[in-house]
Amino acid sequence: MEFGSREERWAAWMRAAIGGDASAYRQFLESVTPFLRGTAAKRCSQLGISRSEVEDIVQNVLLAMHLKRGTWDQSRPIGPWLAAIVRNKVIDAFRSRGRRIDIPIESVIETLASTDPEADSESHSVRRMLASLKDVQRSIVMSVSVQGESVAQTAKRLGMSEGAVRVALHRALKSLAALYRDKI
Repeated sequence: MEFGSREERWAAWMRAAIGGDASAYRQFLESVTPFLRGTAAKRCSQLGISRSEVEDIVQNVLLAMHLKRGTWDQSRPIGPWLAAIVRNKVIDAFRSRGRRIDIPIESVIETLASTDPEADSESHSVRRMLASLKDVQRSIVMSVSVQGESVAQTAKRLGMSEGAVRVALHRALKSLAALYRDKI
């Protein structure tokens, strides 16, 4: 397959991944992660968020991207979709530190909740997949990925080591990915 730009490669891999191609999804993730990390680091720097939190944000971006990949409009460029997810997760991290940030509605209009019944069905499907996780895994995924807590905050709240939280989060994401593949 001959591709033009980096974003065209990402889009082609994501389309194939949405179609069930695990190899294309792996290529997409390996290729896009450095971009996500760089974008998150730049935004964190602009907002005064410690570089030590970038990896947590990248993990949250990867989870959100995985859970919401069906919402990407395949007729549109993938770069702005990815950038919006990074922006939202950085803002979540900023907010979780107790600071206030004002974002113009124009910059997030595309990410607002949909009244599309298909989107509601997908949300129900995501909740069902989360319910299939072990209680600790579900608590970690909800804490880190939904509520925007850092791994350190989650570990402290659950009385676990940061390493144990990272391992449990990784295993939970792997389980969710398997459930998603089975669903397709």
